[in-house]
This record gives sequence, C-alpha cells and structure tokens, in this order.
Amino acid sequence: MFEHNAVALAVTAADAAASEEAKVSTDASTARETDSARVDGEARAQDSNDEIRRLERAEIDAAAQRMHSPGAARVKRLFDITLSITVLVFFAPLLVATAIAIKLCGNGPIFYCQKRVGLNGKEFDLFKFRSMISNAEQNGPQYASVNDSRITPVGRIIRKFRIDEIPQTINVLRGEMSFVGPRPERPEFVRGLEQEIPLYQCRQLIKPGITGWAQVKYEYATSVEGARKKLHYDLYYIRHFSPVLDLLIVAMTVRVALFGLGSR
Repeated sequence: MFEHNAVALAVTAADAAASEEAKVSTDASTARETDSARVDGEARAQDSNDEIRRLERAEIDAAAQRMHSPGAARVKRLFDITLSITVLVFFAPLLVATAIAIKLCGNGPIFYCQKRVGLNGKEFDLFKFRSMISNAEQNGPQYASVNDSRITPVGRIIRKFRIDEIPQTINVLRGEMSFVGPRPERPEFVRGLEQEIPLYQCRQLIKPGITGWAQVKYEYATSVEGARKKLHYDLYYIRHFSPVLDLLIVAMTVRVALFGLGSR
C-alpha cells in the first residue's frame, strides 16, 4: 500500500511539473507573440507617419512653388520694397535717436551682424541694432532669456518695441529676406532643430521675414517644443500665403510692437 501511494504521489508530481512546464512554455510563447505584435504595430505606425510626412512635404513644396511663381513673386517683392522703404523713411528720426542712444550707453558698435539661415539653407548676415553687451556670447550661441543680464538698458527698450529689428529692412532690400516670412534662425540652432523636428527644413523653402505668422501668433521660443509649435504656424503661412495674409500679419505686428508683446 505504501509503495502504491508513493507511486501515485510521484505520478501526480510529474503531472504537475509537466503542467507547470506547459504553462511556462505557453506564457513564453504568448509573450513572444505580444512582443512581435507590438513591434509590428510600431513598424506600421512608423510607416504610416513616414507616408503622412511625405504627403505633407509634397503639399508644402507645391505651396512654396506657388509663392515662387512669377506673378506671386513680383507682387511679394514689390510689397517688400515698398514697405521697407516706407519704414526706413517714416522711422528715420527714431533710427537716428536709437543709434545715438546705443553709442552713449557704452562701448561697442551700433549695429550687430549675425549669421542666419535663409532661402534654401543659404547663410547671410542679418543686421540689427545692438541690444546686448559686446561680449554677450563669449560662452557660445544662446537664446535670450527673461530678464537676460546681457541686455543693455537701451537694448531692453528697443527689444520691447521691436526697434532693434528695423535694420533688417536692409536685408529685405538686398533680397536676402522678405518683410513677412518665417523667422531666420542661427545655423547653430537650425542644425539641432532639423534633427529633432520633422519638416523643420521646410521653413527654408521661402525667404525668412522680419515678421511672420509665427511671430505674431506665438511667443518667443527658446526650446525644441517652442520651435515645434512655431513651425506649425510657419507651415500654415506657406500653405495659405496671399497678399491679404501679409497685410494682416503686418497689421498684427504693429499691435505687437506698440504694446511690446512677447519680447525678450
């Protein structure tokens, strides 16, 4: 009887072990299938995202080509030249006063030239009134911050009301910029943002601008996420460009400048 019970217990234990082994095998198989399904799902999602981006890029390319058509390009260039000359003449006394104030505020040049990325990725020298101390970037390129200690007393005023941007009308007259378009960014920032943000290079399909849809609709951006949001507005502008939209943006820019909105 004892031997019979021992045999029965052994058989029961063997069955239990076999059952547990089968369960482990099933769980492992299920886990592999789940991982495989997840990987396949991620791959399909990535393929879908890539296809959406290809279609979106094609749409943006077509919109940019419409902006570069002979008729649209002539109208926009006439708008740029007329508005730039008007601004320079109308604000001439203010520009002279600003230049004197900058010179009296301390040592350093009145104007500041900085490399920016323009149409088709071509770099150019952007002109601005100097609003920071002369050695502001001794530690390398960096975004301006709230209450930035590098900004001079005069610089704080001219940045608040966008007076420092007016010399960029020279860039417009030289054909390097348009009055309205995406903000021209620095090469050091562009290289990083193109790696982080899909379609960021599409901003370079048209000339950059002194003002733009992103500038009047969104605050000063100092992060990748901020640049991502501003890109949304820049691409909207490319897709929906019209002389009427340009006039609307200029009108909104006047409001931004008068009330010092979004400046740093």
